Amino acid sequence: MLAAGLAHAQTNVTIYGIADAGVEFLTNAGGDDDNVFRMSSGNLSGSRIGFRGTEDIGGGLKGVFLLENGFDIDTGALGQNGRLFGRQAYVGLQGDFGAITLGRQQNALYDVIIKYDPMAFASRYSALSHDPLFTGRADNAIKYTGNFGPVIATAFYSFGRNADGEVPGSTKVSRNVGAGVAYASGPFGVGFAYDQFQGNTVATAGDSARRMAVGGSYEMGPVKGFVGYRWLKDELVAAGTPNVRSNMYWVGASWDASPALKLTGVVYHTDRRDSGADPTSLVLSADYALSKRTDVYLTVGHARNKSGSNLGLNGFGSSIIAGENQSGVIAGVRHRF
Repeated sequence: MLAAGLAHAQTNVTIYGIADAGVEFLTNAGGDDDNVFRMSSGNLSGSRIGFRGTEDIGGGLKGVFLLENGFDIDTGALGQNGRLFGRQAYVGLQGDFGAITLGRQQNALYDVIIKYDPMAFASRYSALSHDPLFTGRADNAIKYTGNFGPVIATAFYSFGRNADGEVPGSTKVSRNVGAGVAYASGPFGVGFAYDQFQGNTVATAGDSARRMAVGGSYEMGPVKGFVGYRWLKDELVAAGTPNVRSNMYWVGASWDASPALKLTGVVYHTDRRDSGADPTSLVLSADYALSKRTDVYLTVGHARNKSGSNLGLNGFGSSIIAGENQSGVIAGVRHRF
């Protein structure tokens, strides 16, 4: 009888991860128009190791958990500002209604819009160069995720997206809310997501950064096309600095040239509403699968700055001289386990 009771609740735990490293060459990456040649970690995918588990507790209900660590494979250092499980860390319940989870979790922009970036939010040379908050994460978050046939819905509420939150008497400090919905049927897919977070102090709690994004894709045989748009109003800027208002656009495509070779091209553009500093980046990538788990890749990019903008291929103000253009190339290898 005791053995039967222990066998009733079955727990499944999976260990998984990605190791991604390469070498990168960038132009105009120093104060004197210097170039840089370096090793880089997490180029197509952030290097990580994770633990995922489920337990069937009966009545169609499951207990679930996920612990996901991010790290730099070139140095072994922890990612996400030194967090042990900085990519995700949550526990919750899952059933026919969907899943409710609690902990550090991805925002709705990450969950929904990643499907509509041709570079799939690659750590380098992707939509993240124009807006890193596409892969935002929030501490102290309650999240709902539901799958209803062709529709996926998500919503979350964070009591404090970072260590500054959960302040007694001021529930707005570092609060983060968001929601998203996606629809996919046959070759067509479309998604919408919203994200808003408040300032990190009592004085700035009334100010917010708000983002809305929509993306779409259409597949025609081996070719898949992508379009996307993101709106931003950011009041959380330095005192005396105007609020940031910008629109971001992208269009691109991927082509399965063979069962092993995938080619991708995309153009990203940011339109600042308060200035003419409107940068554009172009990315071309080739990914070749050596096996189901290991692939090699080559990514080439060019960032064109205008009116003093400082977009680098790895982000605004990142390894770039303001007003200069930047070209770069990354060659690397990725292994999934």
